[in-house]
Amino acid sequence: MIRTLGIGDNVCDKYLHISTIYPGGNALNVAVFSRMFGAQAAYLGTFGDDMVGKHVYETAAEIGLDLSHCRFEHGNNGCARVQLVNGDRVFLTGNHGGISREKPPALTEMDEEYISGFDLVHTSVYSYLEPQLPAIRRAAKFVSMDFSNRTDDNYLRGCCPYIDCAEISCGDQDEAGIRAAMKKIMDFGCGHIVIATRGSKGAFVQVDGNFYEQSPLLVKARDTMGAGDAFIACFLTNYIDGIKDAVDFGPDSGNRGITTAAEYKDCLIRSSLYRASVFSSAQCQRDGSFGFGKQIDLTEEDRKVMKKESV
Repeated sequence: MIRTLGIGDNVCDKYLHISTIYPGGNALNVAVFSRMFGAQAAYLGTFGDDMVGKHVYETAAEIGLDLSHCRFEHGNNGCARVQLVNGDRVFLTGNHGGISREKPPALTEMDEEYISGFDLVHTSVYSYLEPQLPAIRRAAKFVSMDFSNRTDDNYLRGCCPYIDCAEISCGDQDEAGIRAAMKKIMDFGCGHIVIATRGSKGAFVQVDGNFYEQSPLLVKARDTMGAGDAFIACFLTNYIDGIKDAVDFGPDSGNRGITTAAEYKDCLIRSSLYRASVFSSAQCQRDGSFGFGKQIDLTEEDRKVMKKESV
């Protein structure tokens, strides 16, 4: 099985309606979900020294992530305020990444050597590591970056040349618009894969110019938090683990069954998409991104946000 590193953002999602925090954050989620598939997984990022940061750190350690290259800074850990509306998470005003945004890790030569030992390195638009992308690219075998719904040209031009896989959240966009966004990402230098998650509409995926569509496994959602991250982690973990076996059979081997690397790759992509759809639907039956809720007392600011922004 592969080795996966999430690098960048970690947060706690604070569910105001039940006064509970759940660990999360795109980069941390992908590492945790990859670990669920048996990968050796690690996280590299900045934790605050408050109660929230302590809970996220202790949870990640309990799950079994390697946290040996993380930073610890004085200040508030990233914390996003959330409420659920018919099982769908709705974000309210949070602290915009907290200390992780203020002091993202500045990568050293020792960090680069560490990064080089992983098969998949994943970061995100919420990680504030854009200046570090050249160093990550220099060290990593495969770089994945989640852009969420940020697709402005200048930003993509600055990031895409350093990554192998891009992810975008497309929601209710029409297929023509999504295809155009995927093509733009490839034209700007993304080297291999674009994944467009669409919530309850499934996903579009482009791999080396070949286009795939995956239907969702629809369920009555308990909580959609982390479902897109679960899809990404499952697909990439399975695909990267499997693609190393792609080989063309020799002319004396015959042509029964799958005998070419291209045929195998197509089957691998389809099966990885299937598994990702199944896994992400199961994720919608869990609380928070991956559980580990902790009851807390709401602050006065929390109550103000609830009163002003609750749906």
